[in-house]
Amino acid sequence: MDATEWDARYADSERVWSLGPNQFVEAALADLPPGRAVDLAAGEGRNAVWLASRGWDVTAVDFSRVALERGRATAPDAGVTWVCADVLTWQSGAEPYDLAVLAYLQLEASGRRQAARTAFDCLRPGGTFFLVAHDSSNLTEGTGGPQDPSVLMTADDILADLGDASYDVVEAARVERRVAGPDGTERTAYDALVRVVRTD
Repeated sequence: MDATEWDARYADSERVWSLGPNQFVEAALADLPPGRAVDLAAGEGRNAVWLASRGWDVTAVDFSRVALERGRATAPDAGVTWVCADVLTWQSGAEPYDLAVLAYLQLEASGRRQAARTAFDCLRPGGTFFLVAHDSSNLTEGTGGPQDPSVLMTADDILADLGDASYDVVEAARVERRVAGPDGTERTAYDALVRVVRTD
């Protein structure tokens, strides 16, 4: 989907995502000392606003102007800097970040690799790269999420995308997420989660 299609999706719904942060973002990053953070493909800004509430100086980047306007309207005093840009062409500037978040940015391999490297490369040494996305196994073993296997991934895919970058792995795994099915029963979705710390 391009920016126009995402604008239409956001415009057609009161809210596409929940107001609160993603459960894995919250669990993994709650104890990090605040600094400068970038939330790439931020959508309506739920993770960006949560990070800002914890003292982070946050830049939220997304190519959907409608999503960013909704995020700004929902949390006008959050202190988030909202940037309308495609994550594949966004330039981070000279000052590095302490945290880069990619949450459910589902792209085909070349775009995924570019987005992961953009996120990693904008970090200072000691900065945290955090990604969570629909896992490849979710298509056959889980529920919900994209049905196109070309935009699904594994934690190993992301580590491979980072190439010869220098980092320490904190976590790289498939994780379970409980979701309500169409009939109201609880089901399991599978996500890929990667958290690494840049070392050079």
